[in-house]
Amino acid sequence: MTVIDKVPDVVFKTRVRDESLGGENPFRWQDVTTQELFGGKRVVVFSLPGAFTPTCSSTHLPRYEELYEEIKAQGVDAVICVSVNDAFVMFQWGQKLGADKVFLLPDGNGEFTRKMGMLVDKSNLGFGMRSWRYSMVVNDGAIEKVFAEPGYADNYPADPFEVSDADTMLAYLKEKK
Repeated sequence: MTVIDKVPDVVFKTRVRDESLGGENPFRWQDVTTQELFGGKRVVVFSLPGAFTPTCSSTHLPRYEELYEEIKAQGVDAVICVSVNDAFVMFQWGQKLGADKVFLLPDGNGEFTRKMGMLVDKSNLGFGMRSWRYSMVVNDGAIEKVFAEPGYADNYPADPFEVSDADTMLAYLKEKK
C-alpha cells in the first residue's frame, strides 16, 4: 500500500441527469476532475470493493448516508464514495439503495484507486482489480487522514471492515473540530 499526501490528478467519467435529452435515459457523460471535487473543499471519501456487494450495500454506504448530515456538520463540504465500477453500475446501485446524499463516484478504469496505491487484485472472488476498503479526509486536495483496513494484499481471503466505517470517520471529525 502506497502512502501519499495529496490526491492524484485524474479525470473521472461520470453520467449526469440532463432532462433536455428526454427519453428513458436522460443522462449525458460529464468529465469531473480531481480539482473540481477536492479543490478548496474539505471532503470525506470512502472507497470500497464494489457496488452491490454484501458489506458495501448492507453497511458501508448506508451508514454514511445515515450519518451524512452529522458528518457535514463537522466542517465537511461533501461525502464521496469511490468504487472501481462504471457510472451505470454506480447509478443503479445508488437507486437501489436510495442513496441520494453521498456522491457516488465511478472509478471505472481504477486510475484514481491505482494512483492512491489502493488497487488490489480480487481475482480470488472473481472481481478482478478493485479498491481496497479505506476512508480518508481530504482538505483542498491534501490528504489529512486515512483509515485503511488491515491486511492490504492481493487476493486477501477476508474483507476487513473495522476502520473505514462512517462511525470511525465521524468520531475522528468530532475530535478534530
